[in-house]
Amino acid sequence: MATGYAGDGQHTGSYYAASANPSPDRPALTGEHEAEICVVGVGYSGLSTALHLAEKGHKVTMLEGAQVGWGASGRNGGQIVNGLNASLQTIERRYGHDTARFVAGLVQEGGQIIRDRVAQYDIACDLKSGNIFTGLTDAHMRELEARQTLWQRFGIDNQEMLDRNQLRKHIGSDLYAGGLLDRTGGHMHPLNLALGEAAALETNGGVIHEHTRVTSVDTETARPVVTTTHGRLRCDTLVLCGNAYLGDVVPDLEARVMPVSTQMMATEPLDPELAHKLLPQDECIEDIRYILDYYRLSADKRLLFFAMSVPDLVAQLKTITQEEVDVLTPDQRAKLQGWLDDLGRELNRVRSLAGIALEVELIE
Repeated sequence: MATGYAGDGQHTGSYYAASANPSPDRPALTGEHEAEICVVGVGYSGLSTALHLAEKGHKVTMLEGAQVGWGASGRNGGQIVNGLNASLQTIERRYGHDTARFVAGLVQEGGQIIRDRVAQYDIACDLKSGNIFTGLTDAHMRELEARQTLWQRFGIDNQEMLDRNQLRKHIGSDLYAGGLLDRTGGHMHPLNLALGEAAALETNGGVIHEHTRVTSVDTETARPVVTTTHGRLRCDTLVLCGNAYLGDVVPDLEARVMPVSTQMMATEPLDPELAHKLLPQDECIEDIRYILDYYRLSADKRLLFFAMSVPDLVAQLKTITQEEVDVLTPDQRAKLQGWLDDLGRELNRVRSLAGIALEVELIE
């Protein structure tokens, strides 16, 4: 089921919130309002939708129940990973080669959109290049080799296999059997990316109302009506991008979303020499297990480590190599912060959405 807002709608006490760029106060929507396009939810989905529309000259108003990037958009791993939940081989088998090739192109395009936005609007989000899928066993390495071959068949040839010795130049650890380097992947400060995109929207004439929780939507009228805790807005086009936090606004969708928790730890800033020893190329790392672990350095050289549970975090942090942890713990007195983040994950994804009578309108 969908998850409601917790607390007072302020950002959680996370590392990302503590290191966020300054952002203006955006008043709540009160009273009666009109809009051409209303986008509900000011996370990545909503911001990308609104910014693309505003750049084409449309008048967009965004409504956010908490603050810009309050949900998963401002609390994720911050890693640009070019991949799919289902393999391209499965997609090709079910839907044909052309569809699989189209999907492969979308995967590559997603990361490029982020890079283009950051460059176009000079967004300060510490964007870095390079992502490595790591394998812990020979079987994992065979899986990575098969993945590289498969993606090459669909025109994606920017991935490089690394054996154990080659990987040592990228990760200060003997834990892994090797890896697959994707130079078009990368990492950034996720909340600052969202804040930068919000500012970009406003420079294009868009309007954002924070602390404006939507309580209901009426799409049966000639123009959709959005009711909030303190106001109401009529629009020509309504786009819902609330993901895990739509609550019962769309009952048919609520039943298809479930909360999934992930955990993060952030150390104190590491000594520059130690940070370089851990990740000399400043790339982001994740293994290829189903319940994966992933980590990277922040701009101020903290080690950010992510896993599905706190015990996993502690255990996996120690395996980066005991030598590094021995140095890290007494000398750096690393303080670990953790927070839970609810991630909306549609159970049946796109094909299920077609079964709840969602209408999709292409806006030119």
